[in-house]
Amino acid sequence: MLQQTTVPHAARYFEAFTRRWPTVADLADAADADVMAAWAGLGYYARARNLLKCAREVVERGDWPRTETGLRELPGIGAYTAGAVAALAFNQRAPAVDGNVDRVFARLLAAKGEWKAEKAVIASLVRDLVPADRPAEFAEALMDLGATICTPKRPNCLICPVRSWCAAQAEGEPERYPIKPARKAKPLRRGDVYVVLRSGDVMTQTRPQNGLLGGMLGLPTSDWLEDGTPEKPDWLPDSARPIGEVRHVFTHFELRLSVFRLTSGTVPGNPGWTPVDDAEKALPSVFRKALKLAF
Repeated sequence: MLQQTTVPHAARYFEAFTRRWPTVADLADAADADVMAAWAGLGYYARARNLLKCAREVVERGDWPRTETGLRELPGIGAYTAGAVAALAFNQRAPAVDGNVDRVFARLLAAKGEWKAEKAVIASLVRDLVPADRPAEFAEALMDLGATICTPKRPNCLICPVRSWCAAQAEGEPERYPIKPARKAKPLRRGDVYVVLRSGDVMTQTRPQNGLLGGMLGLPTSDWLEDGTPEKPDWLPDSARPIGEVRHVFTHFELRLSVFRLTSGTVPGNPGWTPVDDAEKALPSVFRKALKLAF
């Protein structure tokens, strides 16, 4: 959860998640839909799918790999997670380099070079510095230093335990670092979303496994396009007009959806329905916004 989520936001999800699935075997036996619903609101839903794959592979193997290299073989586990688990869980001499650690060392070194190259230097340096006798404490100390003292804005240099070694502090501009390339503007996509209501239920559908929000419960929606006009469903009345717009930012693009509020009488066939209260808990954030707007 902490790969892309802050501790305050992730904590309640983690507590509920581990109460429901307290062991890796419990998680491996869970239904995909239940796990995705429990993850709703955390974003980056590929993490939840990989977590399930990882749990099932660990159960199939019979145990966790106990080295950084072995952990990297599991689904969804990259360099940072492998290093953190190896150090914290198995007391292995492995580096755990996240954004906090990158920032700490960028300031310690006053790193002014191309950021990708500087990150490689930092990763190598941290690996060399991990002590053989206390790798877990070293990992925790660096993470906490970045999260609580060497923060992105207004770092508290006065109480920093490595202040005397910090080149950025000596320059008097710690907030200047890390020096990253300017972010490119995210492309804008547009579409429609349909909140179709029926006596306390809302029309829902499970999204395709492959693609954005794969396997998640969702509301009916048009395609999301950068150019052109989204195609309307055949059952949408010509008189239907959007009640408003919701906006959501994904990793690679910004999305704006026109929200249509309708009744079940407009929809032919036998679509899926979910109680509104349940949908509010299970829907990803972008669809929750649309549902909230409809009320």
